[in-house]
Amino acid sequence: MRFIASDAELLALLAPNTQPCHCALKHCAGWESVNDTVWPAQAMQKLATLRDPALDEPTFEEHHPNGTRYDSADAPVSVKHFPYNRCEVFACGKCQQTVLRYTEFGGYYIDNRVRLINI
Repeated sequence: MRFIASDAELLALLAPNTQPCHCALKHCAGWESVNDTVWPAQAMQKLATLRDPALDEPTFEEHHPNGTRYDSADAPVSVKHFPYNRCEVFACGKCQQTVLRYTEFGGYYIDNRVRLINI
């Protein structure tokens, strides 16, 4: 799996949306919960990972220089910071819409989170 180590590499990987599509993920502007029944697995292509294979435990430090929050749609993408540093990069096979996906683990739950990446 290709490892993306910088914001510039992630930007270079993105393709513009080219086809109309009704992805169930269009609402995922800011780290929305998407369970396996909603995740369109058959249409999604895994492109890369943002998780550094050299790190056993990536940082939980977040990057919000403009006062955004974790779930803000306008929060900046920073591949070195949480939760981006724990993500896989996927593209819809129909429209090429790119999303990031990571799994959040809590005391008694597992929550798959998705965020659209628009260019």
